[in-house]
Amino acid sequence: MSDTTADETDVEGGDVVETPKRRRFSGKKLVLLVVLPLLLLGIAGGAVWKLNLLAPVLKMAGMDPDAPKAKPVLFYDLPEMLVNLNSTTKQASYLKLRVALELDDPLATKKLDDLLPRVLDNFQVYLRELRMEDLNGSSGLYRLKEELLLRINAAVQPIHVNDVLFKEMLVQ
Repeated sequence: MSDTTADETDVEGGDVVETPKRRRFSGKKLVLLVVLPLLLLGIAGGAVWKLNLLAPVLKMAGMDPDAPKAKPVLFYDLPEMLVNLNSTTKQASYLKLRVALELDDPLATKKLDDLLPRVLDNFQVYLRELRMEDLNGSSGLYRLKEELLLRINAAVQPIHVNDVLFKEMLVQ
């Protein structure tokens, strides 16, 4: 016989034919190569879930399950305003302004209709005191936007306005 081990020996016409022995995994090798990695993957997955380590990754991907649902955004258009600006010269300067307000609450539009005269009055008083120099550049526009937002939130106190959006602004 040869060095290889045989499972069965067949005798055919005086010749001995050996069939190779099938190697089976022993119980120890099966545990080490299959069961142990599956067990480790299960433990690692459980730890990631329990410690909530995937939350930052999901937030960056925009799939945060704990994030509140986005509220519908509503825009409320104010009437067009035309005011003359404060000027030290004899030549008059005018500001034409169309503004939209960003709201979260759909019921706020009816309340805002009732408070519209107060809002327009606050805007008119503030806008008439502006000078041409106050509106120069993007920083001037930003300051104007922030000031209008503060004034409108003070005028319509129970209602919260998220933003003031300029639709049209013409300085002449």
